[in-house]
Amino acid sequence: MVGIVIVSHSRLLAQGVLDATKIMADGCPVAAAGGTDDGGYGTSYEQIRSAVDAVYSADGVVVLVDMGSAVMTAEMVIEDMGYDNILLLDCPIAEGAVAASLSSLCGDDLETVKNQALSSKTEAKW
Repeated sequence: MVGIVIVSHSRLLAQGVLDATKIMADGCPVAAAGGTDDGGYGTSYEQIRSAVDAVYSADGVVVLVDMGSAVMTAEMVIEDMGYDNILLLDCPIAEGAVAASLSSLCGDDLETVKNQALSSKTEAKW
């Protein structure tokens, strides 16, 4: 299954999105990296790297970020890991994570999981 990583400046936000994916797609490999290593607001290279490692498989990983430095830090992790099947996606983290985790749980490939997550950018909420 394709792994999902949720990166946020807030530990609580990352955990909340993770919880939503577990309710909707329990069994999908999802990990959260939120906040700094000392529990503050920000991002952590080490947490992101550990989250990717925790869900990585040959099927690949999609990484969803909230904003700003989360993008830069996630890009550094992905570049340092050197795999071509880890994708950083520009989509809403809550909606995108749920869409991606459901797609992954259904056995979809990395490209399909990516497209499902990206579709959350344009899906109406009502």
